[in-house]
Amino acid sequence: MWLASAVLVFAILSFNNMEENAMNNNAEKFEFPALPYAYNALEPYIDAQTMEIHYDRHHLAYFNNFLAAIKGTAAENMTLEQIFAKMSTFGDAVRNNGGGYYNHILFWNNLSPNGGKPSASLEKAINETFGSFDKFKELFGNAGKTRFGSGWAWLVVAPEKKLAIGSTPNQDNPLMDISPVKGTPILSLDVWEHAYYLKYQNKRPDYVEAFWNVVNWSDVNARFEAAMKK
Repeated sequence: MWLASAVLVFAILSFNNMEENAMNNNAEKFEFPALPYAYNALEPYIDAQTMEIHYDRHHLAYFNNFLAAIKGTAAENMTLEQIFAKMSTFGDAVRNNGGGYYNHILFWNNLSPNGGKPSASLEKAINETFGSFDKFKELFGNAGKTRFGSGWAWLVVAPEKKLAIGSTPNQDNPLMDISPVKGTPILSLDVWEHAYYLKYQNKRPDYVEAFWNVVNWSDVNARFEAAMKK
């Protein structure tokens, strides 16, 4: 049991480090990090088959297509954050695949079989901004449930250091200059059909409700603190 826990912790730390390198370090090559838990770790809320297909096929395809899209261009020597900040100057291949590559890394980190709860500081910010934690869940959930077609729901720390909820289409994210909601993402929810259809079919609201059982609040808390210090 101790060894299994140590391996899981090591995997999560390695996954977070790879994400940070992709965002901030030109010297590091873009990498496709290992999933920080087993495919069945989020059962029964997210099934193992969906996780395997989502990670091994969809996410990996975004990664490979992103590398192909930036090969031989100026973007090859930029960080993801730099690319996203100038996304309006890039074509759809970089926009869609770069977003898909990063968004899924964040999403996997935002999930955990261990759950947890918001830190005192994040809970205070949620209550001050949205009135209560239940109201926050309602508003965030609605951002995912009402996103037409494919896309994402986000909780971000906006530039003025306030929490905000929003959604984006396709693989856009709040770090992109073309995004209607801007800020540092700390919690994400993938509402593309491939994220839930095998288990929930057309019942996206059921998937959104199940999502709350596997939120990795330790990760969200850490992202909140880091964003507030920027």
